[in-house]
Amino acid sequence: MDEITAAPPSPNATSPNGPQSQPLVAPAVAHDAASLRRAVLSQLTYAVGKDPLVATPRDWFVATAFAVRDCMVDRWLPSTHATYAEGSKRVYYLSLEFLIGRLLFDSLNNLGILEPMRAALDDLGVDLNTLREIEPDAALGNGGLGRLAACFMESMATLSVAAYGYGIRYNHGLFRQKIKDGWQQEFPETWLAFGNPWEFARPEVSFPIGFGGTVDPSGHPDDGPAHVWVPSETIEAVAYDTPVVGWRGRHVNTLRLWSSRTTEPILLDAFNRGDHIGALASRSRANAISQVLYPSDESPQGQELRLRQEYFFSSASLQDLMFRHIHQHGDVRTLADHNAIQLNDTHPAIAIIEMMRLLLDVHGLGWDEAWTITQATFSYTNHTLLPEALETWPVNLM
Repeated sequence: MDEITAAPPSPNATSPNGPQSQPLVAPAVAHDAASLRRAVLSQLTYAVGKDPLVATPRDWFVATAFAVRDCMVDRWLPSTHATYAEGSKRVYYLSLEFLIGRLLFDSLNNLGILEPMRAALDDLGVDLNTLREIEPDAALGNGGLGRLAACFMESMATLSVAAYGYGIRYNHGLFRQKIKDGWQQEFPETWLAFGNPWEFARPEVSFPIGFGGTVDPSGHPDDGPAHVWVPSETIEAVAYDTPVVGWRGRHVNTLRLWSSRTTEPILLDAFNRGDHIGALASRSRANAISQVLYPSDESPQGQELRLRQEYFFSSASLQDLMFRHIHQHGDVRTLADHNAIQLNDTHPAIAIIEMMRLLLDVHGLGWDEAWTITQATFSYTNHTLLPEALETWPVNLM
């Protein structure tokens, strides 16, 4: 996959050409009211597939979001090229939450085109404030932890610090709350019900994530014993990218969220035998990982799912950033020279163990060298002493 799309090449790619390309120069795009009006109308016609005469307020919101996203991409691609051309050190921020909020007004403000867009929509008989209320709040966080992560991403883009945010693309947030007769009632949060116009799906960017299984010690007389992990279950982590624009759009970074997908979507033989539910069991188990933010951990099954979530996104993120590093620099041993990984509370702390596994088992390094690289790459932030931020896990679950 070409790197100028702001995603790394596919792990299966044989001839990526992004870093070798000439730096991309941002096109001189006019952002006056007239050009924005044309852009919104074009998106309404060709992306939404609606005529202005029958377009609903949601149609206008999606068209406007796509037009704004185009403005972000005009700065996203040059930012990515500049990072490669300059050999900038990257920050990777691993967080179980990113409370990014509604992006329409945030992006318009950061790009400096809020009032031109308001005027463009006024010409079309559309109220920008109405569209603001239509946008759902991205249910990717719960509170201060997630808001801080989102603020860090935006501030790094403002300062032109090359950064990736890594998390989970939850289908549902914590819950929607309603109060009836003085009692709280909880309902599924459905922020993705109408899609997400800000993200770019990257189905070609996926990594295998293993669970369970056995360790096979196989002797190698020359190299000493080697231990091979044989997972009993493997799922795929699939990438979805959202551009994060800094103040006045001088730099744009990437928020990459992982969605879980089974490697075997359906057992066709079982389905044809009439076991329609059992044939989809593996898909349900895999999909559960990215279904809900903070599933209850009051049961053993809930504890297991929480740990699966944390390992899932930590492993996928490490595989992704290590692949990107090797693609650009050629040697995993220089990982700490070009990358800094920041852990947001203990949720992604299992990434330290996973980094050692990858360096030892996948890349063939010795223990001391792998541990030196791991120590030099990771940093950790702790925001509170509450139990949910300092997690512990039963040994048998680990």
